[in-house]
Amino acid sequence: MYPFIRMFIEMARARRMPPLGLFETHVSTVTCWPWDLDPWVELNNGRTLTLFDLGRLPLSRRTGFEALLRAKGWGLTVAGSTTRYRRRVTVFSRLTMHTRCVGWDKRFVYMEQSMWKGEECTSHVLIRSAIVSKAGIVPPSEMAAALGAAPDGPPLPPWVQAWIEAEATRPWPPAR
Repeated sequence: MYPFIRMFIEMARARRMPPLGLFETHVSTVTCWPWDLDPWVELNNGRTLTLFDLGRLPLSRRTGFEALLRAKGWGLTVAGSTTRYRRRVTVFSRLTMHTRCVGWDKRFVYMEQSMWKGEECTSHVLIRSAIVSKAGIVPPSEMAAALGAAPDGPPLPPWVQAWIEAEATRPWPPAR
């Protein structure tokens, strides 16, 4: 089940925090609870992605992106992701999460997130999101202009650009 109570708590916290610039980092903490575990008694890989939601949503509130989405009647959907899991996370571990927007291209917005247990990074994700309306995908340049940013945005980091290029070679739909 989706952690709605945790989400409401994080969004309430974000409301009391100062605004962030579009490329600034939102830092939050999460705890690995027993219901976040898999059969091997560690943080479930799917739940990790759900917990990363709890970093992106407050970031969107603090940057003004959430208000823009509501005002325009737009939505935001994950259109791709790649995750590195590097350290085991066990029950009651307290993690610090870092979430930031790294930029956009003509179709998608790219966000980078990491979870840290002390000085060790446990996981890192690159999220590709699409801004959507009833008419289809909204160009991120419209979002940027509405938020007072340059429509083209900064150049994407080389590793993000390499991922985009690699994804473009992936067949769709996949073979059965």
